[in-house]
Amino acid sequence: QSQLVESGGGSVQPGGSLRLSCVASGFNIDAYAMGWFRQAPGKEREGVSCISISGRGTKYVDSVKGRFTITRDNAKNTVYLQMNSLKPEDTAVYFCAPDQITNPEDICVLTEYEYGYWGRGTQVTVSP
Repeated sequence: QSQLVESGGGSVQPGGSLRLSCVASGFNIDAYAMGWFRQAPGKEREGVSCISISGRGTKYVDSVKGRFTITRDNAKNTVYLQMNSLKPEDTAVYFCAPDQITNPEDICVLTEYEYGYWGRGTQVTVSP
């Protein structure tokens, strides 16, 4: 059974950092581009970042560019999201998921409908 478990969330002050992890089981992430999404209270889920199968292609939503970094470790079947200079507007539940549509190995897209096998997410709260 395929499963994703996100962890690493917490409460931090503005300007702080967190590193999120997403561990997959039941499937090998090396066959998939992987994405991080987030959902804030009262808002729709939005794509935050994705990483291609090769790891050479990444994409970020404009609001996190220069602050967040996505990486993958296929040997550990894990995807990471390093979040620096956190802002209150980053407060949300963060999810990871594999892209179910096969893209070229250096390409990833932040199109939510392509993603599936959602985990339960990890809460990130940024407040003074």
